[in-house]
Amino acid sequence: MKPKSQRIVGGRLRGKKLQRVDGVIRPTADRTREAIFNILGQQIIGARVLDVFAGSGALGLEALSRGAESAVFIDNQPTALGLIGQNIRHCRVQAQARVIRCNIPSQPLPTAETPFDWVFMDPPYNQALIGPALQWLLNGRGLHGDSRLVVEHDRYEPVADLLERNPELSVFILFDARRYGKACVSFLRCVL
Repeated sequence: MKPKSQRIVGGRLRGKKLQRVDGVIRPTADRTREAIFNILGQQIIGARVLDVFAGSGALGLEALSRGAESAVFIDNQPTALGLIGQNIRHCRVQAQARVIRCNIPSQPLPTAETPFDWVFMDPPYNQALIGPALQWLLNGRGLHGDSRLVVEHDRYEPVADLLERNPELSVFILFDARRYGKACVSFLRCVL
């Protein structure tokens, strides 16, 4: 499919166009991303960020644009990995970014940069990947006692219900939830 562009909506890279491929990758909409980062505000400055199911890398790149120290991008799709690399080069943030191919949750978290301050997670909708991905982060020691997570999901996959039904995920506290059109965004805090 033909690549279409999206853009960085804030920070030092504001206005930079990012490539995406419709139909293969469902990126977080610019307006949703802008709303997320308006909620986060200054909290992202100096943070070590993990972008899981990274797609085009837009969430991690937005974090870098707004002052994150570093970002690790994880995906398993070859198309996504190519796009992430292309977008990182276009934004000239290679020194702050690392791209890793990993099949979540069947492969262990493959990075020595853990734990992360912020995790952005945008898994394919309605494939029951949120719970296993949260457990994958815990098993891989990807989080510390004050890590924060932003999970984009379909309204038919409510994160509050998932956390309530799974005692092994009791270390995650839902502290905010928003809806942007078809997308829902849940904000979690880890209390290890």
